[in-house]
Amino acid sequence: MTPLRINLEAEDIPIRWYNVVADMATPPPPPLGSDGKPIAPEAMMAIFPGPILEQEMSAQRWIAIPEQVRQVYAQWRPSPLCRALRLEQMLGTPAKIFYKYEGVSPAGSHKPNSAVPQAYYNKLAGTKRLTTETGAGQWGSSIAYAGQMFGLPVRVYMVKVSYQQKPFRRSMMQTWGAEVFASPTDRTQAGRNVLARDPKSPGSLGIAISEAVEEAAADPDVCYTLGSVLNHVLLHQTVIGLEAKKQFEKIGLYPDVIYGPCGGGSSFGGIAFPFLADKFAGEKRAANLRCVAVEPTSCPTLTQGAYAYDYGDASGYTPIMKMYTLGHDFVPPGIHAGGLRYHGDSPLVSKLLHEKHLEALAVPQVATFAAGVDFARAEGIVPAPESCHAIRAAIDEALRCKQSGQPRTILFNLTGHGHFDMASFDKYLSGQLEDYAYPREAIEQSLAGLPKVGS
Repeated sequence: MTPLRINLEAEDIPIRWYNVVADMATPPPPPLGSDGKPIAPEAMMAIFPGPILEQEMSAQRWIAIPEQVRQVYAQWRPSPLCRALRLEQMLGTPAKIFYKYEGVSPAGSHKPNSAVPQAYYNKLAGTKRLTTETGAGQWGSSIAYAGQMFGLPVRVYMVKVSYQQKPFRRSMMQTWGAEVFASPTDRTQAGRNVLARDPKSPGSLGIAISEAVEEAAADPDVCYTLGSVLNHVLLHQTVIGLEAKKQFEKIGLYPDVIYGPCGGGSSFGGIAFPFLADKFAGEKRAANLRCVAVEPTSCPTLTQGAYAYDYGDASGYTPIMKMYTLGHDFVPPGIHAGGLRYHGDSPLVSKLLHEKHLEALAVPQVATFAAGVDFARAEGIVPAPESCHAIRAAIDEALRCKQSGQPRTILFNLTGHGHFDMASFDKYLSGQLEDYAYPREAIEQSLAGLPKVGS
């Protein structure tokens, strides 16, 4: 019988990250400036250190993980690959369901996989302080933790609705020494502009990014860190999929389908890209592999957005990237999966989806919590609201296997635990949680504001 928990040893922590750009048939479209021309790397030096920019622009297949980073990774990596046997029995499915559990990190999610190297490279480059944004708080707490590991102060702009919904995420950041502000604030011009238009703005990741980028650009001693979307972040996250491949090899199995929650794309790319590499290499075992990004119906970037050039933030401070987007003016409803409320998506995930190497689906909020509760009652782990999206898709796949009698192998990324999200589960359990389907006309209105550049 397949073991319920497939562990690796500390020496099995990957020594290299995998860069999917090396295996793309054509390179990703370049980021553009406001003039519509490709932006020079030097222009981004105002907010990112040199080593991070090198990784962002790299097409090298394998990039070495510094030993100092691996030493910090060893506090929780390798993370376990688990078989959800009790969930299989609950569903009565012939499918084998596996999950890669990233909630074992100090911050309780996958985010430290990139926070640690970003803090390391910034320290190496002489950065004096880090600034960032956070939605649900997983990224903010992760960079606060990583800043402590390498002696760097951190300032976090947290989306206001999440700041109010998830006070213990804020406490966690502050415990690790970070300053945390509810965005939009009156500390930046970007924040003041938003508050002038809407004093009760709930905030958005786009707004919080604008505030953090504005601060970093104004101070040569400060650099900006980002928890998702950009190439270097997805690069760092491939430790998830690289470990999972080794764990599947250990038990002689290989997934037929991979599900991951997708907001900006970091955890999804992290688990899917190393397996997608097998497909690009023409390996027989990966010939029919499906990799599916799962997002909320209230923020349907990949399923209803446009594949177009757009700003990564609300104020137009960032470079313009080719990605699936709902428009940088998009302000999503205050759903509880705060990490999935971003208007855009990773340019790498977007390009691979556009070329049909990946799939995407959107699921409603209430159904995701129902799946999360089923998972918790079967497997004992209370999942983060973001992770519940992948669980919903995995359960639905397992039920299809039950109908067809086909014993498929399903893998999903359990990106974190939900210990700081119990107010969300309270609302679900008391019947107060609602579904939000973002109106198509509102999406069209937001898309009308796309910058008139690129093709």
